[in-house]
Amino acid sequence: MKFKQSSVLPGFNLSLGYSLLYLSLIVLLPLAALISKTLGLDWATFWAIVSEPRVVATYKVTFGASLIAALINLFVGLLIAWVLVRYPFPGKRFIDALVDLPFALPTAVAGIALATLYAPNGVLGEPLEKLGIKIAFTPLGIVLALTFITLPFVVRTVQPVLEDMEKELEEAASSLGATRWQIFSKVILPTIFPALLTGFTLAFARAIGEFGSVIFIAGNMPFKSEITPLMIISKLEQYDYLGATAIAVVMLAVSFALLLLINGLQWWMAKRLGRRK
Repeated sequence: MKFKQSSVLPGFNLSLGYSLLYLSLIVLLPLAALISKTLGLDWATFWAIVSEPRVVATYKVTFGASLIAALINLFVGLLIAWVLVRYPFPGKRFIDALVDLPFALPTAVAGIALATLYAPNGVLGEPLEKLGIKIAFTPLGIVLALTFITLPFVVRTVQPVLEDMEKELEEAASSLGATRWQIFSKVILPTIFPALLTGFTLAFARAIGEFGSVIFIAGNMPFKSEITPLMIISKLEQYDYLGATAIAVVMLAVSFALLLLINGLQWWMAKRLGRRK
């Protein structure tokens, strides 16, 4: 395999070395320390910790809510990006800036704001509860918090691709008699799909590790609305460091497998569309 690529710019070896060193220090070393700490457990003890019914319930809540939130943002994020790119309207810049608010807002502040808004006596929570919809202190509240936090990932990933799309392709398809659905499914969607999938992946990955915004609105009830990061914190507060690292390793393994699967799908789609050899 040939690693060195010919380029008009010098410094390939130096830049590659710094990149690998940086990634090793920031990403690989902490992960290696986590796995190394877990190796202090024998298999029976490790399995007993990670398969405890209360811990398994947190996996289901965390990964289920993260998947639902990422799917919601897959569609809503595309819609918002489409509106921001294709339509001029008053206050467009303000709406565009508003999309980045979850990036700038401390997650704990977001959690308190959502809990206050959707609590049983909140501005929105009270009328919704009269309709039989309870959001705060339920798994639905977790999905809401994760949807809020991860919205910018899809919008900001798809938006540049939509801006760079050539409208002539859509006009050509329209002049050839294609319907609006055919233009979307045959022209627009194949172009934006890799970016859409990347946004979904980023949103899903971010949601799995989210803690600050969720604990205030989740209620943190065992077997119902308790998330895995909270379980890890609880273990640490009890000085059960090996238990915390064991659960963290399971989260790491499942997250890595899911991200690998999604990236593989993204690579397959790019290859199918002829964008990768």
